[in-house]
Parts: sequence; C-alpha cells; structure tokens
Amino acid sequence: MRFLYSCTLLFLLLIPSYVRAQQRVVQGYVRANSNGEALIGATVAAPGISAGTITNERGYYTLSLPEGEHTLQATYVGYSSASKTIQVRQQDQQVNFILQPSANELTVVEIQASSLQQKLNDTRMSVATLSAREAKLLPALFGEVDLVKTLQLKPGIQSGGEGTSGLYVRGGGPDQNLVLLDDAVIYNASHLFGFFSVFNPDAVNKVELYKGGFPAQFGGRLSAVVDVEQNEGNSERITAQGGLGLISSRLTLDGPIVKDKGTFLVSGRRTYVDVFTRQINRLNEENKDYNPIPDYYFYDLNTRLDYTLGPKDELSLSGYYGRDFFGFEDSDFSFGFDWGNTMGNLRWRHKFSDNLYATTSASVTGYKYNINNKIDIFSFKLSSSIQDYTLKTDFDWFLKGGHSLKFGAQATRHNFTVGRLNFDSEDNSQSFSSGNKLEGSEFGVYASDDYKVNALLSFNYGLRLSGFHSDGKTHTALEPRVSAKYNLSESSSVKASYASMMQYVHLVSNSGASLPTDIWYPSTPDVAPQRSQQAALSFNKLLGKGNYLLTNEVYYKWMQNQIDFRDGANLFVNDSLENEFLFGKGRSYGTEIYLEKVKGRTTGWLGYTLSWTYRKFDSTNDLDDINDGRWFPTRYDRRYDISLVLMHRLNKCLSLTSAFVYGTGNAYSLPVARFPYQDVEGKDPTVVPIYTDRNSFRLPAYHRLDLGAVLKLKPKRGEADLTFSVYNVYNRRNPYFVYFEQVKDEENQETLKFQGKQVSLFPLIPSVTYNFKF
Repeated sequence: MRFLYSCTLLFLLLIPSYVRAQQRVVQGYVRANSNGEALIGATVAAPGISAGTITNERGYYTLSLPEGEHTLQATYVGYSSASKTIQVRQQDQQVNFILQPSANELTVVEIQASSLQQKLNDTRMSVATLSAREAKLLPALFGEVDLVKTLQLKPGIQSGGEGTSGLYVRGGGPDQNLVLLDDAVIYNASHLFGFFSVFNPDAVNKVELYKGGFPAQFGGRLSAVVDVEQNEGNSERITAQGGLGLISSRLTLDGPIVKDKGTFLVSGRRTYVDVFTRQINRLNEENKDYNPIPDYYFYDLNTRLDYTLGPKDELSLSGYYGRDFFGFEDSDFSFGFDWGNTMGNLRWRHKFSDNLYATTSASVTGYKYNINNKIDIFSFKLSSSIQDYTLKTDFDWFLKGGHSLKFGAQATRHNFTVGRLNFDSEDNSQSFSSGNKLEGSEFGVYASDDYKVNALLSFNYGLRLSGFHSDGKTHTALEPRVSAKYNLSESSSVKASYASMMQYVHLVSNSGASLPTDIWYPSTPDVAPQRSQQAALSFNKLLGKGNYLLTNEVYYKWMQNQIDFRDGANLFVNDSLENEFLFGKGRSYGTEIYLEKVKGRTTGWLGYTLSWTYRKFDSTNDLDDINDGRWFPTRYDRRYDISLVLMHRLNKCLSLTSAFVYGTGNAYSLPVARFPYQDVEGKDPTVVPIYTDRNSFRLPAYHRLDLGAVLKLKPKRGEADLTFSVYNVYNRRNPYFVYFEQVKDEENQETLKFQGKQVSLFPLIPSVTYNFKF
C-alpha cells in the first residue's frame, strides 16, 4: 500500500513537466434553440486535432487548443450538430453554440460519430451515461419508462432480481450507491417495492453513473455514484407533456416566470391501481370466502425554479417529494405501511471571471418509513428515519496549459431514528415504546485537476479528506483518486484508474422481510466506516469508420469493514443494535466488454460481464463466524451477465426496439437435508433443516426478451406518440424466490418429503402508453 501511495505522489509531481506551450482556452455555452435550455453533456470537439470535451450541468465547456485555425463541432442527442471555424490567437475567447432540434423526433437515438470519438478521448472511465430521450425508446414494464432499470442494461451494473430497480455495481449492494438528484442525496430511490425508480423521466435531463474512477468531489459511498440532473424550465413558452399508462399517469408543466430571467418546472406522477382494487373489494364485501386485495399506490412530485440575478449570479431551487402507501384491512386486522423521500436544495452559482465559477448549495433531505398494525384491541407503530442538513461549495477554475481545477468542501449533519416502536391497547392498560435517536456529522474537503497534456495524454487526479464524528469518536481518512488516458492512435486508447472510497452511514436491512424495512445507522466508536479500493484498466477502440466503439475493462475491488448480522438478529426492538453486527471483508473482480453503435437507422449496444464477488466474516468468537470464517459468494454474485439492446428506425413515424438480458442465477442458501427433533415427549417433532456452505446453490439463470414500438402521431398541435411494449415476450418464468412445501400421505398425516417450489413474478405483459407534448 505504501508503494501505491508513493507511486501516486511521484506521478502527481511529474505531471507538470509535460505542459505543452502555446495552449489557449476556448470556452462557451451550448444551449437549445427551442427553449434556451442548457444542454448537459453536449460534445464540443476539434476533430482536426482529436481534442474535445463535454458540457457541465450549466451547458458550459472549456477546451485548450494550440494557436491557429480550428473547426469546432457541437453535438447533442436529438439535435442537429453545429460547426464553427475559429482563429485561436494569443488571447482566450468565448464561442457559444445554439443547437436546433432534429427534424425527426424518432432519430433521438442517433448521435454523431464524434461523440464516440469523445468517449475514446475522455479521461473519465467506468462511466455510463443516459438521457431521458434514449430511455423513452426502450421497452418498459407496464409501459412506465425507468431510467435506473435502463442503466441495468449496461455492463457491470446488475439488478437484484426480477422486477427490482436496485443497482448492484461491481460487487456492491444498493446501499453502497450515492444517489444524487440536483446534487442532493436520495436514500431510497425506488417505488413499488423496488419495481420502479423515483425518477420521473419527464423531469430528468440526464443520468450519469460512475462505477469506478470516481472524481474527488464525490464521497460517502463505496461502489457507485448515480448523478441525476433535472430539466430546467422552458425559457421561451409554457409547455406541457405527460403520458397515460396502464397503471400510472404523469404530467409536467414548465415555462418562463420572468422573460429571460426565470423559469419553472413542476412534474407529478401517480399510480391508480388502488382505484380498481378498492372497487373490486367493494363488489365482494358480502362474499365471506373472498380475500380482500391490499391497497397500494405511490405518487411523487418534482419541482425546479431557476432565476438569473445578473450576468454573474444564478439561483436554482429544486424539490422532490414522494410517498408509497400499502394497506390491508378486515374486521380483525389492519396493516398500513408508508415510506418515501423528501428533498429541497437551493443552489447559487457565481461567476468570478470567465475562468472561475463557484456553486454553493444548502439542502435538506430525508427518508422515513412507518408501519401501523392493529390486531383486535392492540396496535403498534414502527418507524425509522434519517434526516440530513447539508452545506457544500464547489469551485471550477479553468487554467491555461490544459488544467481544469475543481475543489470544494461539504458538511452534513445526520439525524437518525433507529427502530422506534410504540405499542398501545385501546383501554391504555398496556403501553410502551422503544428505539434510539442518534446523530452524526460528516465532512469532506477535496481538490482535483483534469489535466490535458496534449492530444494523446490526459490525467485526472485528486485527493479527498473525509471524516465523520459521532458519540465522541471521529473517523478520518484520505481518499486518493487518479485516472489517466493515452491515445495509441486516432482510433484507440488505453485508460487506467485507482480510487479509494469511504462510507460512514450503513443500511440495516432485514433480508427475511418482504417489505423494505430500511434502517440507516451511523459509524460510532464501535462501528468502523466501510472502505473500498478499486483499480481498473481499459482498452478502447473505434471500429467501422468510427461508427462503433468497443471497450474492454478489467477491475479489482477490495472492501473492508463490510457489515452483516448474526443469525437471528433482532433489528427492531433493540436498544443495542451494534451487538448484532458482524464485520468482514470483501473482494470483487471481473471484466466488462461493451460494443456500442450510435449512427445509422439501427443503433444500440451489446454488453458482457464476467465477474466474481465474495465476502468473508471471521471473528475471535467462532460462534459469530459466517460460513466458518471462509470466503463465500454474495447473493448478487453473478458469473455471466449479457445484455443486447437494439433500436431500428423503419421510417419517419415508426421505430422498433428490443432488449434481451441473460444472467447467471443468484447464489442461494438451501437446506440439503432435514431431521426430526422432539424436545418434549408426546409432542409432534420439529423438522430442523441442515445447511452446508452459505450461498452454495444457484437459482436458475435469468433471461427474458422485451420488444417495443414507438409510433409518432400527428396531432394538430404539439407532439404525440403511442409506445407499445411487450415485457417477457416468450413468457419465461424467472425465479423470484424458492420455498419448500411438505408433501404428505393420502391421510394427510405423515410427511413424505419436502418439495422445492419456485415463485415467479411477471409473465408476458403487454402495455401501451400515450405520450404527449404541447
């Protein structure tokens, strides 16, 4: 480890010796002609010298070019490209681009080949990028587009199983992902028990997922960063868009508040399955044999306000509120469960000069869940929550000589409610409460440099100092980050990265529960923070005259202080929850192959992942060991993972889409035998299962094919389309979980055997969604 740090330090010291003289800075904005909106992630390139960059969240770019004549080209998904020829002289200059929307809306998946060239030349690696425009063309479950589920089609990013939207990235669990919405943290990014994500596609501009090579500004999680940026409002006119689906509808309104100064966006979504289930229950109220259908629905609301105070200052206010509700009630029993996220974030952007910008934000985020039960005259309430108050500032400083500096600081105050239980009887004869309230303070300070030495060589290196204080104990750590890119030729490059990450808050989740009973718990004097270190190396090659990009990336990740729980752990009515924790280590390694085509009538990608993920928990007390202290595969260890996505434009009005996925079955623990045990004479014996190594079995392989079609309509005003999709075309019954059923004799007296049964969720499901915009 000392050798690695020494090499990193030497590497940082030697970099400035490569500075190439006579470099000048060209900067500017890329915006949409239709509404003046900043285009995030647009490509600005100088193809003649294989130099390029992408715009940030304000549509701003900066590019270092040698003196002389250059042609700049700006491209963005769904927009026509634009080119400008400029003379780079002794002074820096600003060049802005206004892009026109493509004439044919169905060509939104066609990206100019220069975008692949930019990916080849980009110093960043292990990044998956997705726009809402691309996601809306893919087949969707129940006709509802889901950006997070679309990311699962990228290599190295796996789902937890049938119907879930949780992300398992390179051996990490879903709680090890930092999910940001407009720079504010979202703790549980799913609806409908994980079947949908909380991100309304109409309100989202772009999603970036980092699975390695993490920039220094991100911290607090081990495995991935999901960075989601909402749309700005239309600065030219008020517009409306939305969709009507089988189980949910959505509506988004946006437009100007003050001409050329302020815009707004409001986006809402709600499911309405509960409307039908309640009516069915009413019709069957007199049927004593009828089992009522549980009540379920969710809704969410996204808001954003942007206002320009002057030529150097801008304000934006973002908000999110979402809730899920699940309930069941009959004469003797009632059950209610609700959970959700709340987020508010105020950002101030200040321009000190053409080369120095600052973004300061103050945010409040929260996640909580509540369970309400009533049995006869007794009732109990169980709740858990986390509330964050965050202040952060980030500076972007664009220097001559190819340096782009980014530095800043962040402080967060965490308030935890851990398993708060209240029990009462109607006559108040019995009543008690239990649970904990904890606090913690987290901080981070960082600096990084994105340094383009020349057209062939570039680096991104940085250092983050992070810490966490709780219950009189302060944990601190240094998190070095470095990545490099070298062009072997105009059509090939190699990239490498190393990153160290810390996680100071931990998710306590009962794996035996069918509901998302999430409890977040801080690092304390006895609970050390989790740590990961990841190294990656990739080879990238442009094929077919630049129309295809092939990447092969290998990685290895070490993880320390991984948390699991003792067998039979009590996660709720427990004032000493730390006594239930076990600590271990993990490792994950593999290779990811990705082939992408972005130009022509047929576009799409093919991804293949070969990976291994293991954990090890051994302690001084052998009774606390898991798997006798030996390495075992995690449940989400998946040896092979394949995804194939194709989109074909038949004509100006019709596009066809398809997605095929295949994955090795999840690792599983199943009993290999059983024996009867009778502790009291005369009582029926208890059948005790016998287990061998943990997760030593595999569920059947998961695979399915989805098909879709997007038919563009021609309304008198605005735009509209019908999106058809068929989920699980060949009706594959993929396993959700396995259980064992007793098989008894004809007299139903003696158990003959135990037979395994598989539970599947989704058969073939057709759907249709009407989308509109005017």
